[in-house]
Amino acid sequence: MRKKQPNQSAKVYIDERDGHYKVVRNGVPYDIRGAGGYSHFRELRDAGGNTLRTWDTTNLAQILDSAQRHDLAVIVGLPLPNSGDIPFYTNPQITKTRYSALQSVIKRYRNHPAVLMWCLGNELDFPYKWTYGNFYDSFNALTDMIHREDPDHPVTTTVLNFNKKYIFNILLRCDIDVISFNIFSNLPLLRNDLDDLAWLWKGPYMLLEWGINGPWKGTEQTAWGAYIEDTSKKKAEIYQEQYQRYMPLEDPRFLGACIFFWGNKQETTHTWFSIFDENGNASEAVGTMQRLWTGKPSPVIYPEVKYMLLNGQGARDNVLLNPAVPASAEVLLFKGHDRIRSIRWQVFREDWYRKNGINSTRKLMPVATAENSGQNLRLTFPTPKEEGPYRIFATIYDNEGNFASCNTPFYVVGAP
Repeated sequence: MRKKQPNQSAKVYIDERDGHYKVVRNGVPYDIRGAGGYSHFRELRDAGGNTLRTWDTTNLAQILDSAQRHDLAVIVGLPLPNSGDIPFYTNPQITKTRYSALQSVIKRYRNHPAVLMWCLGNELDFPYKWTYGNFYDSFNALTDMIHREDPDHPVTTTVLNFNKKYIFNILLRCDIDVISFNIFSNLPLLRNDLDDLAWLWKGPYMLLEWGINGPWKGTEQTAWGAYIEDTSKKKAEIYQEQYQRYMPLEDPRFLGACIFFWGNKQETTHTWFSIFDENGNASEAVGTMQRLWTGKPSPVIYPEVKYMLLNGQGARDNVLLNPAVPASAEVLLFKGHDRIRSIRWQVFREDWYRKNGINSTRKLMPVATAENSGQNLRLTFPTPKEEGPYRIFATIYDNEGNFASCNTPFYVVGAP
């Protein structure tokens, strides 16, 4: 871990004074108010954000140019296989090729004014065993190269949650400028975790992913193992609570955080982490972040879903339906019925694809779709003919195009 005095002539550096850390960009202190994603630059700026975090270099030139036009900075993700990919790190040709590729990226973009930092890898494991020596050799060769080719921008990496063993190994065996964490359900533990390790490490840190709980262990499931997703209204409330109660804004070591996910992505469902829909419309989370980042309420009034009922039951009721029979779905709102323009209904097969236990990001096609006017928040539809797990989604749009979303998993039972 780097303990050198910062180069105060660099375009971006991390300054430390009496245990207080601060990112300095172009000579001015820079508080990171960030989001993870690749798009919606104007919306991020208008909400009070100033930083975009990416995970790879796809379309990097376009992203950096767009960020610059919207007065945003970018933490550029440099993809790297995890330490457990032993064949990658024991093959000299592969590591040499990756080294050359990343070196070309650094040389090409190091002078772009939108670059804030480089993030080498995402949620890497930093095991203690010396059998991972080739991983550390490759990782350190890359960080040395980045520092040499671009002394103007710091280097970070991310680990999942607050893993004390990984932090220790980074301090002992690596040379980065700042440690970053991806923390979701464990965010309430962060302050205590930091205090417990203060005897060893008092350096700066960032959160490069934070937000709602995902479709993983610890999240509520149906009897058949389908994860239960909160409504967009509930998600907005969770973002606010997590930020106000658990984000360590008062910590002099804390440099900032990036909400996940500032865009639209498939991860078990197409709505779970998506703050925007596939057409770029915004959900209530945008207004929530504007209030948190600026201290001023958003002027936008978003649709507010209370819950969905399927044959009079909710997601936690383990809804079982017979095949090819009429079913009834209904969405209930808190308020604003007169502002609703339309509601889109979609039925999908449940996405249970879990390669290596990782949530699938493959785009799914609905098995049924319908659309109602805003005056009708109910739908009668025939259940699928084939036995198995499904999920029905409702996306509610207001007259300005803002949306709310909810869904209910159900299981079509076969003949006895």
